[in-house]
Amino acid sequence: MKKRLRHLGNTANVVLIDSVDPDPNDIRTATDILGQKGVLVFPTSGLYGLGADAFCSEAVRRVFAIKRRPAHKPLLLLLSGIHDMAKVVGTVPDYADLLLGLWPGGITFIFKAGDRVPGHLTGGTGKIGVRMPAHPVAKALVEGFGGPITGTSANLSGLPAVASVTDLDPEIRRQVDMVLDAGPLAGGSGSTIVDVTCWPVEVVREGVVPRRAIDDVLRKG
Repeated sequence: MKKRLRHLGNTANVVLIDSVDPDPNDIRTATDILGQKGVLVFPTSGLYGLGADAFCSEAVRRVFAIKRRPAHKPLLLLLSGIHDMAKVVGTVPDYADLLLGLWPGGITFIFKAGDRVPGHLTGGTGKIGVRMPAHPVAKALVEGFGGPITGTSANLSGLPAVASVTDLDPEIRRQVDMVLDAGPLAGGSGSTIVDVTCWPVEVVREGVVPRRAIDDVLRKG
């Protein structure tokens, strides 16, 4: 798909990006924005997310403000690979290590947060949710940035997440620095969220990955 750039009145610049083979120049522009305390909208496998440098407190505050998200609610982070976990995760229990084979894709694991993780990311819980994305654009974005980014859904708090840029709230469009538009996404219930800080593990929300897949891995392990 040929890239086009358009400006929607007073809204953010929207870049049409190939969902299978994203243009490296677009990814580079997006990661530059992340490195300058910026916030952008980007596609994941099912829904659009809000991305910011996880270790930039100013950028993270912007994400909370844009979403109107209560401060006590934590933000999940996207990682480029398991090697990135050391930056944000404290300990990985043996049973959780088994479950990591379900990555990349629609499953978020909640771990005890590492010492470097700012409290505003955890909502004061001492825990952090992390996911390794499978969507080519999200994957290229987090790999290109070289560190964890926020992966919370691009919607106002309490309202449905969106699978199309056309459904983005106008307030979000106005406040972000860039929108990577990969067209309509699959939608659905979002990622499955599993708390692995306890045993048995707790499925906080069943989403793309069914509970039986988690049980099967643990049983065989």
